[in-house]
Amino acid sequence: MIIVHDIFVCKPGNASKLAKLFKESMGAFKEMKMVMTDYTGQYHRVIMVTEFESLSAFEKNMENFKNPTPEMTQAMEKMKDMNDMYVSGSREIFKTW
Repeated sequence: MIIVHDIFVCKPGNASKLAKLFKESMGAFKEMKMVMTDYTGQYHRVIMVTEFESLSAFEKNMENFKNPTPEMTQAMEKMKDMNDMYVSGSREIFKTW
């Protein structure tokens, strides 16, 4: 199993807004398991957690964004202004044992 953390460092006052956007969009992305905000460490972080059976399944999922389903398109439309909410981001990919 592969667990992916997409980490967003938000502008002050935007972490809860971004987390809410992700949470509302979870239905469109079956791989999305949870949205977390950080109580410790760097401030204003939102972490979107997704799970995949393998790295190839993750790569295939990324390709799906080239031909999104109507549900994905609707969710992405809701998130169109999210880039204004954060200043940086990163991705961590873990293999579970």
